Formats: sequence, structure tokens, C-alpha cells
Amino acid sequence: MKTAIITGGSGAIGSALVREFASDYRVVFTYLNNGSAAEILAEETDAVPVRCDLSDRDQMHALDPYMRDCTLLINNAGISQIKLFGDTTDEELHRMTDTDLVSVMRLTRDVTREMIRRKNGCVVNISSVWGVYGASCEVAYSAAKAGIIGFTKALAKELGPSGIRVNCIAPGVIESPMNGHLTEEEMRELKDATPLMRIGKPEHVAHAARFFEQNDFTTGQTLGVDGGFC
Repeated sequence: MKTAIITGGSGAIGSALVREFASDYRVVFTYLNNGSAAEILAEETDAVPVRCDLSDRDQMHALDPYMRDCTLLINNAGISQIKLFGDTTDEELHRMTDTDLVSVMRLTRDVTREMIRRKNGCVVNISSVWGVYGASCEVAYSAAKAGIIGFTKALAKELGPSGIRVNCIAPGVIESPMNGHLTEEEMRELKDATPLMRIGKPEHVAHAARFFEQNDFTTGQTLGVDGGFC
């Protein structure tokens, strides 16, 4: 069976991605803090959980045994922070970029070496609507997610001749614990700014990833799963 590596698999979007592909892939997913959710998801889907901090190069080696057979890589793991940019510390900047951008490039580099050898593979990167439009008080996060979009476009051109497709999803406001810091009024304002007037579900992102996995003539694209948010 084909192998898929999905990072950040224990979160809301990540678990939806694991469920989407568990029926036709041997799914290996990473998690960091939510061990109980990872265990439940693994039992439900027969996926393989791997605990590691992807911003730590040494811990990333835990995925080495699965890279050789990986034909689908979904880079979903990430962190966010709400803070004035002027108050952001160097440590926080490094943590954000290492987790949300550098780790994605590093893992993709390692996994696609085998894809290049096989002349086949699919990479899906999860960015954010803030990577497209930017968000006040989420400057470092927006910058890292914008970097994911640029990384996707450039890598798609480089790996296209090897038959490897690289695409990106930019979710809008999705039902997730990551939005737990928002007040009821703030969530209402975000709904009002969304033409479809509702919040997206993790499954919407998973279905977009399935589109990229199935469509073998699409690469270098960023798909907004955002209800028309702008």
C-alpha cells in the first residue's frame, strides 16, 4: 500500500486529513502535544502516530523509516501567535519560522529525494488565508505562511520535470481549537467578512487535499478554502 505522511495529524484539520486518506494509504502522522487525541485517531484509522517536534532536525529523523515509500506528503503542522509585532521576541520569531516554514522545507526536501528517484509524488502544503492577505497582530505567522506559498510555486517548477506535483491550500476561518482565543464577537465579525457567512469545517480542507492528490495536471497552485474571504 502507498504511504502518506501527514504532519500535525492530531489537530482538527490534521485529523480530517488522516481520515480522508486512511482508506487508501498507509498513513503516518506526526503529533507533538496531544497524545490522547493521536492515540484515538490511530485506533480509529489504523494510521501510524509518530511523536516529534518538526522544528527539531534530530526529532524529524523519526520519520526516516517512512520516507522511502512516501508518495503523498501533506505539510499541515504549524503554530500561531497573536501579538503585536513590535513586542515579538527573537526567540518567538525563530520558533514561528522554524515550525511553520523551515521544517516544511526541510521535510519536503528529504521526502522528495525518493519521489524524484521514482519520478512520482504529490506534495500538499497547508498555508493560510493570512499568508495571502496578511493579518494585524499575526505578522510573523502571516510571513511564514506567505513563505509557504512562494515555496510551493518555486518547488513545483523545479520538481515538475520529475513528475512531482506541489500545491498549496490556504484555509480561511475553520472550526478548530486554534480559534479558541477568539471571542464570540470576533468570530461573528469573521463570519460577516466571509461571503458564505459561515465558518468552514476541517473536512473542507481535506477534500481540497484530495482534489490535489487526484488531479495529476495541477501543480504550483494555491487554493483558497475560505468561503470567499478577502
